[in-house]
Amino acid sequence: MSTFDNREQAFEAKYAHDEEMQFRAVARRNKMLGLWAAGLMGKTPEEAATYAMTVVSADFEEAGHEDVVRKVKADLGDKATEDEIRVKMVELLPVAKAEIMTEQN
Repeated sequence: MSTFDNREQAFEAKYAHDEEMQFRAVARRNKMLGLWAAGLMGKTPEEAATYAMTVVSADFEEAGHEDVVRKVKADLGDKATEDEIRVKMVELLPVAKAEIMTEQN
């Protein structure tokens, strides 16, 4: 196998790994967002865990994160605006990434 082939395989492996990590981070962020929203709704810890999983599932409806924003906004009603939800998502993504990185070490 040539050096070029080795480099190509390494690049493809890194790309696949990075994509998997991003997927996991977004799923974790959505779970954390669901727990945050459940807290605003006054759900019990058990209800919050179940609700958080529905938020994670909502992200599979379409590409991007607007499906999650719509779901959480509909569930929260006037407890949070779409902009507040988006800000929370931005805040939670680095936290989710850091948790995943910590777990890998």
